[in-house]
Amino acid sequence: MLIGDVARRSGVSARMLRHYESFGLVRPTGRTEGGYREYSGEDIRRIFHIESLRSLGLSLREVKRALDDPAFTPLELVDDLIRQTRERIEQETELLMRLRQVGAVEPAGWEDVLQIVGLLRALASKSAGKRQSAALFSAEETVVPVEALVEAVLSESDPHVAGALRWALAQAGDGVAELLAEGLDSPTAEVRKRAVQSIAEVTNGGATAALRNALTNSDIVVRRCAALALGPRGVADAVPVLIDMVVEEQSDVEAADALAALASHPALADRIATELVERLAHGAADASARRRLAEALADIPGSVAARSLAELSQDEDRAVALTAAYVLRLRDTR
Repeated sequence: MLIGDVARRSGVSARMLRHYESFGLVRPTGRTEGGYREYSGEDIRRIFHIESLRSLGLSLREVKRALDDPAFTPLELVDDLIRQTRERIEQETELLMRLRQVGAVEPAGWEDVLQIVGLLRALASKSAGKRQSAALFSAEETVVPVEALVEAVLSESDPHVAGALRWALAQAGDGVAELLAEGLDSPTAEVRKRAVQSIAEVTNGGATAALRNALTNSDIVVRRCAALALGPRGVADAVPVLIDMVVEEQSDVEAADALAALASHPALADRIATELVERLAHGAADASARRRLAEALADIPGSVAARSLAELSQDEDRAVALTAAYVLRLRDTR
């Protein structure tokens, strides 16, 4: 079969067949009387083998080795091809994401595109200083898409860079809390923590709603961080988590401050005092926990808290009694 016939039947161009021949992949078995290449049935089968292997992504060198080396084992090469393909997919996925991020900002011209790309590259830099500068610059110029900042803050391990990113996100406006809330469902504990810390610095209604939902998160770190942020926002749902934190000595001073902030609302003061007293009576036998609960009552206004402190000043545990008496004197001074 002549080269033109082979090209038509195989779909491989005559130019490519000559290239295969020059590379030593396939050589026509014979020549016609006129000197034209003549391919045998075996030659054509080899051409189809070459095309099959090329379809897997093998280079011509790898194809030649696969067909000519008897000692060649395909498994190692297939594993390598899988690795290379995954790397290409990751690179293409990253490029697609970056293009979407650039498009989301709706740049007016190429100067805007170059600025956005530069900031995105800086956010992905290995230098913490460059990442921090990009975060601060993005908040000032508002050119980096929120999705890019969210992705950056959820993966950022440097505390200074993370702080700059959280600050930038806090300036971003509506919708940012909802994007960050997706990180609360991450299988990685550190990502969940970064997500709730970032939401806590956003002050709009969407952030408050996301934090309220976080009070039922399966991750106790998320629940505690959400409760601390919700206290100053006047969300009463945070009270049980905050009291647990006082009892368990987990950021107990901050939790007591959050309870005091909530108790500044007259309708909540007696409720908080009552729940603290109930924990003193039933749930906190340990003397140190009872002492912390007494300290937490110090900034809770109202008669319920005052009456409870008076009773605690006669407590059989001397440390608890002294704490309660001291707190009562502070309240009287105020």
